[in-house]
Amino acid sequence: MLRKFVRDTRGNFAMLLAIAMVPVLGAVALAIDYTEMSRHRQATLNALDAANMATAWRLLSGESETEVRRFAQDFFEANLGPVKAKNVVLSVELPDQSAGGNTIKMSADLHYDPLFYGAFLALLGKEDTINIKLFAENEVRLKNTLEVALVLDNSGSMDEKGSGSGKKRLDLLKEAAKQLVDTLAAQGTLMKQVDKPVQFAVVPFAASVNVGTSNGSASWMDTEGRSSIHHENFDWGTMSSSLKVEKVNGVYKKTGTGWGTARNSIASRFSLFDDLRRKYCTKKDNKGNCTTWAEAPMTSWAGCVEMRPYPYNVDNTVPTTGNPDTLFVPMFAPDETDTTANGRQAYNNWWSDLLTSGTAANRQKYMPKYFTANEITGFADGKGPNLSCTVTPITPLADVTKTSGANQIKNAIDAMVSNGATNVPEGIAWGWRVVSGSEPFTQGRPDREKGNDKVVIVLTDGANTYYTASSLAAPNKQAAADEANNKSIYSNYGYASRERIFDGTSVSKTHNNSNYTKAMNQHMRQVCTNAKQAGLIVMTVSLDLSTSKSDEKEQINLLEECSSESRVRRDQKLFWNTTGAGLAETFRQIADELSNLRFVG
Repeated sequence: MLRKFVRDTRGNFAMLLAIAMVPVLGAVALAIDYTEMSRHRQATLNALDAANMATAWRLLSGESETEVRRFAQDFFEANLGPVKAKNVVLSVELPDQSAGGNTIKMSADLHYDPLFYGAFLALLGKEDTINIKLFAENEVRLKNTLEVALVLDNSGSMDEKGSGSGKKRLDLLKEAAKQLVDTLAAQGTLMKQVDKPVQFAVVPFAASVNVGTSNGSASWMDTEGRSSIHHENFDWGTMSSSLKVEKVNGVYKKTGTGWGTARNSIASRFSLFDDLRRKYCTKKDNKGNCTTWAEAPMTSWAGCVEMRPYPYNVDNTVPTTGNPDTLFVPMFAPDETDTTANGRQAYNNWWSDLLTSGTAANRQKYMPKYFTANEITGFADGKGPNLSCTVTPITPLADVTKTSGANQIKNAIDAMVSNGATNVPEGIAWGWRVVSGSEPFTQGRPDREKGNDKVVIVLTDGANTYYTASSLAAPNKQAAADEANNKSIYSNYGYASRERIFDGTSVSKTHNNSNYTKAMNQHMRQVCTNAKQAGLIVMTVSLDLSTSKSDEKEQINLLEECSSESRVRRDQKLFWNTTGAGLAETFRQIADELSNLRFVG
């Protein structure tokens, strides 16, 4: 009977087979389409990942939002593989470029047209439209490059021991700052194929900032003496006819016939340093009297500059010869009078007046004295034409992910010494200029480049200070005299009698240390505001400052006001009030903050 059934070819078997094949065909169609659908979805995900990464690099290169979106679409479509571009809708969410550390978000809506399953349903008489939609998304965090200026107080008080520690404040600072460099450098090496991912600069400050003697001929220095402040302490009219100096086309030149080969050359602060000569004996007679004299250079410019005239002292205006007041003027402290007042000496008398009569003011501005050699071998500590220039030079941005760059920055930190007064606004201004992409220092990325954070870390242990002569001791240990009515010792605002220290402030122009501090505080507030508005992240640290002292409390409040808002800690400022014992932990927290801006999964 079985053989008979096998030989039976009548239609009932075909009908049964057809009925049996319906679920089989449906399963096969579904399996094929499911496999193909999964392949399309994976291809879309792969294209999305590739497009997001490529778009991130495009965005960081500085292209416009329109160009970035066009690039994202083209790149995505080029990498879809088996997926038809018309079946996918790409959405791109770009970050707010006013701040770093954000993400690019991409999503794709994929419409899939089945290959077989739709036809299978049609065989069954079902005409419903097959509409399968898939959704995919991803997010790429922009790992920003980082440029940090360490603006560090090197004033005399940094030589004191840190509170709660047996070490000097400056030594504690060196250890903490170098650890910060090491931490961020190690993280920077994770950013593969990125040029200079983490750069640091060092800006030591005290009463002034040292830009480095190698920059004496830089285009941003006032080499021709054109700035309105360049000659404010000099009276070139006192020169003799043979050594005449006069203004020619806006520049003072040596026009007298006695200048020899130097005739018609520029007379400036730089030339004054060059013209200072010391004389020394090369031959004596049998009685010990010198019979032959020789001359040699006396000293040279140490690298410090005055603050630019307001408002350029509180901003980052690019220096140009077309606006001479934007150029930087070398510091040159005038020789003060030889005369005494009631036994009190001038604070910075370092050269012979040459005049035998006249007022202290006349003696101070008498120019021929600088062209007459003196028999001296050097200057008292912190005195002479480089008065108030006590700090080591700025070290520009260097890539600390490279051994050479890290060593350069850490060596600069180790080289710092404590001496002098405190001028925080000048330190902040130079910190800004160092990380800026424009002159005077150009090692930084362009200021508008996306995906780069420019950070200024400011640490100080004291209030801003500028001193009247009477508040300091002269070489004879008595309070210094001010017979020339300078109203202050010379520092990087020049003499306070010129009142540049009050420009742009509401402080009464009564000349005393308290008002000088108030004026500097207002300048500090302005430079902080300007820097933050320019997109800088400002982090501030007060070290061993006391709220029980009015001037130090004011500095604490000012530092907190100066700081930026944290991007990773809600409603918190980037300000730390710390002690010597807590300084290492403070810098560890700073490292964490900077890491969170960049190295997030």
